[in-house]
Amino acid sequence: MKILLTGASGFVGSHILDSLRGRGLATALLLRPTSNTRFIASHLSEVELRPGSIGDPESLRQAMAGITHVVHCAGATKARRLEEFYDTNQAGTRNIVSAVNGRADQVQRVVHISSIAAAGPALREKPAREEDTPQPVSAYGKSKLAGEMEVREHCRADYVILRPPPVYGPRDAELLRLFQAVKIHLLPSMNAKQAFSLVFVRDLAEAVVTCLTNLAAAGRTYFVASREVLTARNIAEEIASQMNVWTLPLPLPTALLWPLCLAQEFASRLNGKPNVLSLQKFAELRAPGWVCAPTRLESETGCICATTLKSGIAETLNWYRQHHWL
Repeated sequence: MKILLTGASGFVGSHILDSLRGRGLATALLLRPTSNTRFIASHLSEVELRPGSIGDPESLRQAMAGITHVVHCAGATKARRLEEFYDTNQAGTRNIVSAVNGRADQVQRVVHISSIAAAGPALREKPAREEDTPQPVSAYGKSKLAGEMEVREHCRADYVILRPPPVYGPRDAELLRLFQAVKIHLLPSMNAKQAFSLVFVRDLAEAVVTCLTNLAAAGRTYFVASREVLTARNIAEEIASQMNVWTLPLPLPTALLWPLCLAQEFASRLNGKPNVLSLQKFAELRAPGWVCAPTRLESETGCICATTLKSGIAETLNWYRQHHWL
């Protein structure tokens, strides 16, 4: 068994690599020469590096040599232009599938990391389930759904599609912003009524590794999430409690989110740096909820995302402090 992992240098991908190497699984990494390897430096002597990118079909063809399983984690969560989401999340996945099909007699399974955004919003009272008709509301979500379809319709190997909700944990640069706000005694809360599911990054990584070989998972799509249903205020209050700081509430009504997104998009166009907060993100921020049910994953694979918000925030805070991020 030899696994090719894409997106290994990123937040989620680096944790997947931790889980793969923790089980002693032979792993090759698809990496661009410019990739920042700070999160995976300790593994580099134990893995095989295969230069290339999901946008380069020839490099993918070469990277598939000797590979039996693929974890496709690379993707775009932010972009300067909407087309960039499709270039990476759809066309990049198409290239992966084509390279896998070129080794159809060799590659046994592909685990594709998608997103709850591909499914669309869902309420606490009626969480999203895998059999629901997808209704993505953002360019990101639509591009992730398009990537899923590349796998479902064209992949000749067994595949598993995983749809995590927002992922948090050590190495997460996005949630860090909330910790930083709390540190200066602010308790921001966007769309106070919006409920959502979360998943701790290590729980997601363990689910990925399990789905590489679980027979029941073949051809299945799974939401990978904790059973807790939360709000942004729940998270901010837990952070404030664990940091032991007083805070002033900073409610951000939905009406204010659009100009905030517009301002950030304008700044991104000026500085050339994409940001998660953008006009395409507004549709997700204003949605009534992002709640999903992990029932199918639990019953068919035995994977339970058991990390609670309390313990997950504690581990994340400790990592931020140890690495001088906070």
